[in-house]
Amino acid sequence: MTDEHNDTTRTDSTDGRNRVSRRRFVAATALVGAGTLAGCPGSGGGGDTSDGNAGDGSDGGDGGTPADPTALANFRGSGPLVQQRDSPGGTSITELPDLSGELTLYLGGGEGGLYLDLIERFKNVYPDFEVSTTLDSSAGLANRIIEESAAGTSPADLFMAVDAGSLGAVAGEGGTVSLPSEVTSAVPESLRTDQWVGFAGRARAVPYNTEALSESAIPDTVQKFPGVPEFEGAFGWAPTYSAFQAFVTAMRVLRGRGQTREWLLAMKDHGALQLNDEFLTSNAVADGEIVAGLANHYYALRIKNARQNAPVDITFTTNDAGALINTSGAEIIQGTDNEELAVTFVRHLLSSEAQEFFATTTFAYPTVPEVPPAGGLPTIEELDPPDVDLTELADVEPTLELLRDTDVL
Repeated sequence: MTDEHNDTTRTDSTDGRNRVSRRRFVAATALVGAGTLAGCPGSGGGGDTSDGNAGDGSDGGDGGTPADPTALANFRGSGPLVQQRDSPGGTSITELPDLSGELTLYLGGGEGGLYLDLIERFKNVYPDFEVSTTLDSSAGLANRIIEESAAGTSPADLFMAVDAGSLGAVAGEGGTVSLPSEVTSAVPESLRTDQWVGFAGRARAVPYNTEALSESAIPDTVQKFPGVPEFEGAFGWAPTYSAFQAFVTAMRVLRGRGQTREWLLAMKDHGALQLNDEFLTSNAVADGEIVAGLANHYYALRIKNARQNAPVDITFTTNDAGALINTSGAEIIQGTDNEELAVTFVRHLLSSEAQEFFATTTFAYPTVPEVPPAGGLPTIEELDPPDVDLTELADVEPTLELLRDTDVL
């Protein structure tokens, strides 16, 4: 990861407009050092976890782990995309109140164990801190909290979910308490509400094989994808994956059911190939089995961090469902007896150390602007996402019906 971005402008061959280049991170990966595996296949089958192996806790230097558990190197990942990285800004955990006591956490998804890894690192700092964790899909836990709250009080103190839709579903049913403004104000307004706050963002992206395609061959809107000759029979997507379903939901919200249906059918007619999850999609691109696909941005970065010379890059569409930015986030459950501890925990999720962990271990977007993203990515502010209320993405049932109706599922 670097703090430098390729902000050179170019003229798009399709519309003649000058704009910041959408191709970002390959130039930044020309760093020495062998990558360690930073991601592995997700569970597929419609789950909302994305799997991965945590970094080794080193800072990309000599590989040592400092004895001080608050040291930044104990939160930073490793590999060529993490080397030569400046210290992050923001608020350090050393400036926050201690975590002390026991929290009951409902953890939806959790990045294949990486969020649990972060909690363990917090516990190394705070010996008096314990977490009782219930794991399930984000949507499943959201429904569980809603049902428990309707029946009385949920045993959960805190809900961490990998998508804002699940957080919004619980908040919409009155199942949460308001977060203090001094906590939420650290995060851009598009990635928070009064009831929940995002701690790790992800952008929809188009991974493509650099030996098969140039970036200029990829339109800047997904609506044009069915007309790209190179994509015919060589473009991958993962319809069972929740991130794909959120993308289709965003398209349905933005363009309506009819136009979304037409796009899905056009992509099918163009030979879109179904894969089980978006890590496999990105890996298939890197291996040359397909030329491009749809996936969350971080899968290609995990591949590049593990295989520095893999011929894969990503590009971003602009102001459409393909440019959606979603977020993992946290909210405090109504009725908790541990609200003060839960607030302190959320503050730790937004600390410099935790944000550095998300940036360099999961390759997610930090949501605190003072912490830069990894791998030469543009910042969130430099992207051009659509204007979508992320809580609307919880309404996935009409999307599933549409995917079944078009035989995509």
